Amino acid sequence: MKGRFTGRRRRWALAGAALALLAGLAFLQFAPLPAALTASDYATLMLDRQGRPLAARIAADQQWRFAPVARVPDKYRRALLTFEDRRFEAHPGVDPLAVLRAARDNLAAGRVVSGGSTLTMQLARLLRADPPRTFPEKAREAVLALQLEWHLDKDEILRQYASRAPFGGNTVGLRAAAWRYFQRPPEQLSWAEAALLAVLPNSPALIHPGRDRERLRAKRDRLLETLREQGALDRDDLALARLEPLPRVQALPSLAPRLLDTLTAGGGAPLLRTTLDADLQRRVRDLADHHGQRLGRQGVHNLAVVVIDHRAMAVRAYLGNVNHGDPLTYGAAVDIAARPRSTGSVLKPLLYGSMLDAGQLLPGTLVSDLPTNYGGYSPENFDREYRGAVPAHEALARSLNVPAVRMLRRYGVGRFHDQLRALGMTTLFRPADGYGLTLVLGGAEGTLMELTGIYARLIATARDGAAPPSALLSGVHPVAAPFPISPGAAWLTLDALREVARPGTARQWRLYRSSQPIAWKTGTSYGLRDAWAIGSNGRYTVGVWAGNGNGEPAPHLGGADTAAPLMLDVFSLLGTEPWPAAPLNDLKTVRACVDDGYLAGGRCRAEDVLAPLHSHFQTVTPHHRRVHLDANGQRVHSGCESVANMRARDWFVLPPAQAWFYRQRHPDYRPLPAWRADCAAGARALDTTPPMAVIYPHAGAGLFIPRELGGERGRAVFRVVHERPGASLFWHLDDQYLGRTDHFHEWALRASPGWHTLTLVDDQGFRLQRRFKVLGDH
Repeated sequence: MKGRFTGRRRRWALAGAALALLAGLAFLQFAPLPAALTASDYATLMLDRQGRPLAARIAADQQWRFAPVARVPDKYRRALLTFEDRRFEAHPGVDPLAVLRAARDNLAAGRVVSGGSTLTMQLARLLRADPPRTFPEKAREAVLALQLEWHLDKDEILRQYASRAPFGGNTVGLRAAAWRYFQRPPEQLSWAEAALLAVLPNSPALIHPGRDRERLRAKRDRLLETLREQGALDRDDLALARLEPLPRVQALPSLAPRLLDTLTAGGGAPLLRTTLDADLQRRVRDLADHHGQRLGRQGVHNLAVVVIDHRAMAVRAYLGNVNHGDPLTYGAAVDIAARPRSTGSVLKPLLYGSMLDAGQLLPGTLVSDLPTNYGGYSPENFDREYRGAVPAHEALARSLNVPAVRMLRRYGVGRFHDQLRALGMTTLFRPADGYGLTLVLGGAEGTLMELTGIYARLIATARDGAAPPSALLSGVHPVAAPFPISPGAAWLTLDALREVARPGTARQWRLYRSSQPIAWKTGTSYGLRDAWAIGSNGRYTVGVWAGNGNGEPAPHLGGADTAAPLMLDVFSLLGTEPWPAAPLNDLKTVRACVDDGYLAGGRCRAEDVLAPLHSHFQTVTPHHRRVHLDANGQRVHSGCESVANMRARDWFVLPPAQAWFYRQRHPDYRPLPAWRADCAAGARALDTTPPMAVIYPHAGAGLFIPRELGGERGRAVFRVVHERPGASLFWHLDDQYLGRTDHFHEWALRASPGWHTLTLVDDQGFRLQRRFKVLGDH
């Protein structure tokens, strides 16, 4: 009977033990892990392409706690396990031998002097915010350690511990400690450095000056000796390791703080890997500081610089804002490189390349450069002068505003607006009509980052036939449509930008041009608020913006004189690179007139010129005319001279207004000879184009004529040009004869408000009329 009860108790005991085991296993399996295991407040660390720090931002709790390492480096792993937990690979989270040893020591001391903690238990303690070291808390740590071992493998436990361990002050985790004490990533730690970081969490305060740092050195050296005994390093390695000094806390670099602000504006990951180069970033920053000090004395307080390697389509340097003025007044904390600013003239090359592809011009095609008015909008060139007509490539290289506006009107504002979006501009927030013809002269806004990227893709397209989107973060390539400018047009555009010196920098440009070819464009916004310079050599594209962050104008601001010198100095840092060869497979040869760049029609001196392969420029020269002369060189026709006595010549003839300005810069230009007196009457039927033009007022312009001091209405000066220098003109206003002018044709007219008609007749009977409106007093 007694045996039967004993057997029953044994079975109940076994059943109870089994149930307890199952309950324990169920607890390990289903009890929730601490939320801190997956949710921590990390500092932000931004690295360059080689893993070097560029900038960092402390966590919200003011701890330097970086994102966990992906894998615990071998040296640190071995040093840590040797120092803290040699049986880590074998125990299930709690080491019975260590517990027995700790119990013996604690009983002997009468208090807790040793916890027998494994690394897993130490991780459990860190996850529970370092509770008091009492027996109940130790028990809780042990249970949590078993739970962690149940759910995580050994590598993950080590990774979590290494990323949460205290390393002195507010430095938390292996990654933060490696950078703050040794200025390198954990993977590059030496044996001495790994050993120091293995022992430091045991006494983290010892790292600070004024503490017993020699005790820290002794702990490190004892661990190094143990590692030598284990065969991890030899005697020479040990001797060298012992000679390494103890580190001091180093400030983390702040090479790209504005970029860090931009990349984390919407949250972002705690570890940001960029394509920047820390060495180049530092050198470009030093250059910008040097230029910024000079410009600050001229009232220009902010600079931004972007450098793109267009072979890899990756950003190598990014200065969002270099400030040399009052930080609050001029917005030192603003990433100007990512903020929209008035584009000035930097969109002109994109219009030029688009028109080449559209077959609307060739590089040498003459475009008009005359006083212009479109619905009250009157653009002016930077020098307030006009050239009459100028080759398109020269108009681009010299950044002439009037030809650019005339080209845009021909290409179409809406069409160019769409083209800019396709090129990658995301800042066009208004419809095309909202910008109008100012779109190409700074009426729109763009960011330095986007515009430099577009220029980089332009040269990458010219070199490789296609260009991927640029990338700032490694492995992140934004989706973008194919680059809409062809390789041939891109190369011709860049070729134009590297041929002609810019105003104000001619001497400096000659020095740089002799060392390497650079295609570059400057721009200055209306009101002297934004100065730009963007250029490319064979490998890099550099963009520079200068101005004041608060939009305050600066009297000395200008793309050529303010932004370009810094851009050229950055190119000096980057070294020389060969210029890409012409993409002949994407170009074709056409026959064009030397004088005006239009297709030769058999009446001009012609040359072979390059054009985009798929363009269809079809305009035959309108400026070469076949004329007939008598023996004295006067123009004649068959009605006044026998054909046998006439000789034919092909003559380069510009419209009168263009010719008047053009010949001031081209003394070799010869106007058409005058008609012989007896041929003039018949000539009017043959030559329907008037040989004269009104220069002022502009066609379609409304005139406001102020009153003089006496109260009577003032006068407006009208200017007319004639293709014959010695011609006489007879002036009529509303059918009333005013008088005659010779050689120089100007007349001060007085007219009442309303519409009027000006009629001009030359000495050979040619007639020109111009309607104009005088505005009222109000």
